[in-house]
Amino acid sequence: MLQELVGAIVALVCVALVYTGMAARVVKQYERGVLFRLGRVAGEVRPPGLTLIIPFVDRLAKVNMQIVTLPIPAQEGITRDNVTVRVDAVVYFRVVDATSALVKVEDYKFAVSQMAQTSLRSIIGKSDLDDLLSNREQLNQGLELMIDSPAVGWGIQVDRVEIKDVSLPDTMKRSMARQAEADRERRARIINADAELQASKKLAEAAQQMSGTPAALQLRLLQTVMAVSAEKNSTLVLPIPVELLHFLERGNRPDTPPTEGTAHQTPEQPPKEITPEETTPNGDRTQAPDLNGALGPEIGRHHLTPNPGGGSRSD
Repeated sequence: MLQELVGAIVALVCVALVYTGMAARVVKQYERGVLFRLGRVAGEVRPPGLTLIIPFVDRLAKVNMQIVTLPIPAQEGITRDNVTVRVDAVVYFRVVDATSALVKVEDYKFAVSQMAQTSLRSIIGKSDLDDLLSNREQLNQGLELMIDSPAVGWGIQVDRVEIKDVSLPDTMKRSMARQAEADRERRARIINADAELQASKKLAEAAQQMSGTPAALQLRLLQTVMAVSAEKNSTLVLPIPVELLHFLERGNRPDTPPTEGTAHQTPEQPPKEITPEETTPNGDRTQAPDLNGALGPEIGRHHLTPNPGGGSRSD
């Protein structure tokens, strides 16, 4: 009799252990348990820790309450200014109502993903290319609002939406590169022109200051020569200003000015070389006058008379 009682107690303990093992559930700290009894939600959401259910009657569904990072696949669309782009983003959301996340939507992760893709394509069509590239904060806020509006009824809260990358066609990249290069060149030219204007003003002031003291110009020239010669060049180009030539010219002039009545002497003209014989247009030759002798005022007049012998005679 005693053995039968002990056997019954042992059997009850074993059954209790098996029942407890089948009924016990452990909910982790970042999870919440939703109890379904015979297909209906029963009671409140089970907190973290050990909880018991009725085996074969109850079903405990655990919902992760952590923030979920959901990448949105790249979506291709046409912007408002007719540019084809590919944009991808990422959504950060978490479940705030475990019961609604399980009951009101079949797969809340898939639902959020599809809603994010649709909202992203809508944002692309409503925005310009410049907004996608530079004004992303405002677009992120608009995209977050579009995703969060239907997700609130699912017990899901969207914390943040970020646009990760905007892919452009190669032709558009080259066009933007040329535009940026042209803008940089324009700014460089404006800066150079401004520098030339300021330099010209300073040079004008320096020239006006040096005009009163010509020695300052000579000192500046010597400083320039010293700066150039310090580089050990094989060739030195020395510019000579016009003022220096005037200075040298004044130094070479005689100190005593010419007195009145002094005739201005002109350089003597070299005597014209006269050949001994000259030929007339008819082919006759004439004897050149002798310049060493005493000739009269009619030195250049000669009369040619015909000679019966076939020549010509000079009178």
